[in-house]
Amino acid sequence: MSDSARLGRSGAVPEAAISPAAIPAAAGALAQEAGEPTAPGPGRAFGPRLMAPLLLGSLLNPINSTMIATALVAIGQDFHVGAADTAWLVSAMYLASAVGQPSMGRLADRIGPRRVFAAGALTVCAAGVLGTLAPTFTLLIVSRIVLGIGTAAAYPAAMAVLRAESRRTGCPTPRQVLGRLSLAALGSAAVGPTLGGLLAATAGWRAVSAVNIPLALLALLGALLWLPADRKDARPAHDGSASASASASLDPLGIALFAAALTCAMVFLLHLEDPQWLLLAPAGVLAGALAWWQLRHPAPFIDLRMLARNGALVRTYLRHGLTYLVIYCVLYGFSQWLEQVHGASSFQAGLIMLPMSLAAAVCSLMGARTKGIRAPLTVAAVCLALGSGVFLLLQGASPLVALLCAGALFGIPQGLSSTGNQAAVYAQAPADGVGAAAGLQRTAQYLGAITASSLIGLLYGQRASDSGLHEIAVIGVVLGLLLLTLTLADRSLRPGATGTGTTTGTGTGG
Repeated sequence: MSDSARLGRSGAVPEAAISPAAIPAAAGALAQEAGEPTAPGPGRAFGPRLMAPLLLGSLLNPINSTMIATALVAIGQDFHVGAADTAWLVSAMYLASAVGQPSMGRLADRIGPRRVFAAGALTVCAAGVLGTLAPTFTLLIVSRIVLGIGTAAAYPAAMAVLRAESRRTGCPTPRQVLGRLSLAALGSAAVGPTLGGLLAATAGWRAVSAVNIPLALLALLGALLWLPADRKDARPAHDGSASASASASLDPLGIALFAAALTCAMVFLLHLEDPQWLLLAPAGVLAGALAWWQLRHPAPFIDLRMLARNGALVRTYLRHGLTYLVIYCVLYGFSQWLEQVHGASSFQAGLIMLPMSLAAAVCSLMGARTKGIRAPLTVAAVCLALGSGVFLLLQGASPLVALLCAGALFGIPQGLSSTGNQAAVYAQAPADGVGAAAGLQRTAQYLGAITASSLIGLLYGQRASDSGLHEIAVIGVVLGLLLLTLTLADRSLRPGATGTGTTTGTGTGG
């Protein structure tokens, strides 16, 4: 008996009256009647086996971005370099990640997220070995670049896996699943300073690199055992013409131009105390060449036309980048201030920042349980401004309770902004490009982090100070108020607006 006959016999309404949401349920009922296997429900489709490697892989980048914060002083002492030089350890990884995230996202969309995820885990393992054995400061920077490239693969690949699983099963990705992915990244970033301080105090700063080896191997094993195989049409071609087509699709020239322009801008930012104005000329030329090439390439590295049409997604990137500019200014600036002004050890500094980590984790869970996007982002912006204001009151002799409260207050916007902006990207991204869109979100985050490390080098110089921390706090207050204005003025974030209000769709952008 035909499907339409079955529906008619059961007294179903005409096809034109069937809502799209009822189609998966009707299809499941028909398959069950015919004795065919039905797709698993959301609970089984996004179960522990699928999520375990995705969560472990996704924490590698954020934990490495913050774990080194409480080890910078020890590294500087060993290699006889100051705060302005150790800032390169932060910026080098962010530069590599800023280029690597959208690149890995494009690869995940084209050759399959499982392959990209596994290759990234192997690269992280190699970076861990190099960083552990690095005899010079230059090689340590190289290890951070390799680490940035390797860790860049997991998050966009994870988002692509979730979108593919949603399509395969017909079940929308639950908001709680996205929340867990955000919590893994945010929680690891938040606990990073504490873990880094513990490792540096007990086993030396090299342990901060060595810990990546077992973590990466576990992520690789989980991916090989539990992640679904990539689609057959996503397999890399072996003939010459198809390989050339895949290379063109990846747009290596666009990636190179983006990396070169970003490097020039980063070098300029890292020497704000003695600006290298001549670097602005090549940075501008490279940016212009990048825009020219992206507008003419059939499959550009950064789809400028899509971004021009998708204003909501662009505004999400802007919010995310500005938010993390403030977060990383406080994260790195506060940890160095605790050690060099307040007199705390690396381990003590990590413990003092622990309430910030706990508050961020709790608020990330709360953000994952909310239905809207605008409300948590509004609260996050308010808390950024208030938290930065509290840092204006801190002095080297401030009591411990004041330091703990300041950190806890600043953890709130970390959790809420992370889950809110991630949900916005998932809802606003093109259906066939969620990996690349998620990568660009992280690129915006890393641009904020690079700018933050540059400001810290400018405001602190060779050593942290009360005045430098207060200047960082003023920047946080101003940007917090700007973010509040941007969030309240963004109509796309209102309930019921196109592309938002739910994060379980297949994307509306593009």
